[in-house]
Amino acid sequence: GMQSHLQALLSLYKLFCPEQVTITLPGKMKTYFKNSEGPWKAAITAVRQRNKGSSPLTQAVFLGTAQPQSRKRKWNAQLVIPASSANTNHLEENREKCFYPYSTNKSFPVEQLHTFPQLLRNIHHLEFPSQMGSVLTNPLLLHYMNCVKDETIYLRLYYWMGQMLQEECTWCVVDNPCEEEFKSFLETIYKAECFLQEGFSACEEFLYKTLPLWDGFCCRSEVLRLVSWIPLSSFSDIKSHLFDPLAQLFFTSSLYFKCSVLESLKELLQNWLNGNAIQVDSESSS
Repeated sequence: GMQSHLQALLSLYKLFCPEQVTITLPGKMKTYFKNSEGPWKAAITAVRQRNKGSSPLTQAVFLGTAQPQSRKRKWNAQLVIPASSANTNHLEENREKCFYPYSTNKSFPVEQLHTFPQLLRNIHHLEFPSQMGSVLTNPLLLHYMNCVKDETIYLRLYYWMGQMLQEECTWCVVDNPCEEEFKSFLETIYKAECFLQEGFSACEEFLYKTLPLWDGFCCRSEVLRLVSWIPLSSFSDIKSHLFDPLAQLFFTSSLYFKCSVLESLKELLQNWLNGNAIQVDSESSS
């Protein structure tokens, strides 16, 4: 017999190939298949609305199976990277103390970390902040990440940064008007990558997901700077996720945009060569 899910499947076939379905189907039935063109239509409409100068849409679009919902902000809320905050119950007790390596087993809270000599003395007892976003704006903690290759730190930063990029992206979540805040956030990530001399994996995944939806205008300089720190991988991945989306914009954009893309790709090649040279030197010395 005609079951509801079979009727829905046949109605989908009839929508695209009506000559293949000759039976009569009910006009009203439950929707079993979402429209796959929804995100693209919403993105096109958002660009049209932006060009007309009217208010942006209240529909989230994101390249992928799931469409993330933008965070509900208060009227005075801003995108702010949190300050350093250690997860300790004895912060007040230890505020006046100074810890030295191998002299005590107590941890050293990041609130008391102000100078590079302090970092050297307490590097084995440093308690990392509970809010990983504060690492991006703290040179001493970035030094710590360079010296101590702790996978837990990178994993925590990966999850936090990936979530923030997904929620705040102004061309994927089109009801988010705070472009200047997002620009500042991308600039902070870029400065941290320059300090560490390597790109963040969360940032790489964000670029690969959102470049096909990017209009080449929103946060242009910040996005192209982040592109220059994408790590080296297989050519097929880079071509499909990076070169193809940029090529579509390259051939339809202004001369300034073309020069900006070429400059970004030149810096990307330089970073690959420098990283490979450092790796070869370390292997030869070992």
